[in-house]
Amino acid sequence: MIVLDQLNKTFFLGGRKKIVADNINAVLPTGAVIGLLGRNGAGKSTLMNMIAGIVDPTSGQILSSGSISYPVGFAGSFHPELTGAQNARFVARIYGIDTEELVDYVENFAELGKHFDLPFRTYSSGMRSRLSFGVSMAIPFDFYLIDEVTSVGDASFRAKSSEVFMDRMQRSGALFCSHSMGMVKELCDMGAVLEDGELYLYDDVEEAVEHHEANMAPKK
Repeated sequence: MIVLDQLNKTFFLGGRKKIVADNINAVLPTGAVIGLLGRNGAGKSTLMNMIAGIVDPTSGQILSSGSISYPVGFAGSFHPELTGAQNARFVARIYGIDTEELVDYVENFAELGKHFDLPFRTYSSGMRSRLSFGVSMAIPFDFYLIDEVTSVGDASFRAKSSEVFMDRMQRSGALFCSHSMGMVKELCDMGAVLEDGELYLYDDVEEAVEHHEANMAPKK
């Protein structure tokens, strides 16, 4: 379970005030797969980074009762000069996971070929997402933070990613950010919409999608 308690986050960019979280109070239940929706720039990635502990809130707090993954797809999770394999070993040591077992899993899953032994800085955005997703899925977190990465790669790889994700969700929960409403409906059982600093949480993912699509509709 993750509790957002009077959560506030404000940025000042070029002299302009940007509110990402405006006194948000919400409970993300244990075992739920929650689709996080919102227009570009609403602050979805910032919210994920706050939950992960990468970004500090302006005020308020985030409480959790289990382990939380780093945001999958977040390039800052890996050292640019280390190879994919070396980055995987480093993460395994941080979380106390068998090093070679994790490396073998990631190498087979991510399908990076010879690039697995090349520096991370040489990776394309898709390759970075594959590595990040593979490393995260190899670690038994209680709650995963997933940002669009199951859409990376060809149809076969996307199908494999979705299968692995659904297997992990038998034992864990997730906050899943995607621009694909079809994927959100397929993978999620709850929904949340971030709009103007407010977080609207729905027990029915269909209601969350309807809210988001209404937000995105052209103004009359």
